[in-house]
Amino acid sequence: MFKKMLAGLLSLVAAASFAAVDINTATVADLDSIKGIGPNTSSRILKERKTAPFKNWGDLIQRVPGIGDKRAAQLSTEGLTVNGEAFKPARSGAPDKSTAKQLEDRKPASAVKPPSNITQK
Repeated sequence: MFKKMLAGLLSLVAAASFAAVDINTATVADLDSIKGIGPNTSSRILKERKTAPFKNWGDLIQRVPGIGDKRAAQLSTEGLTVNGEAFKPARSGAPDKSTAKQLEDRKPASAVKPPSNITQK
């Protein structure tokens, strides 16, 4: 009986240690508990979060220097979320709606230019 209770308690502790940390509600300690986030990144995240909460992963990548797609994927694997969502890397081919929204939020509209190699008839 004692072994079953101990096993249950250990599994509960293990599950809690893998709980997701949402970037918009995380404390400094929460952020530092994510492997790959140190004091410098934590301070950059908190500084940007003061201006406005992060909308999605694309917004985070755009606003926090040092976080790109590769690092976002690694941080998501370690348990970091943005508004409860894990990072979804862009796949080859057409992106799904959530990835398209993330990419849209990363680039200002003025940065999008039509291709120059298209001729009109």
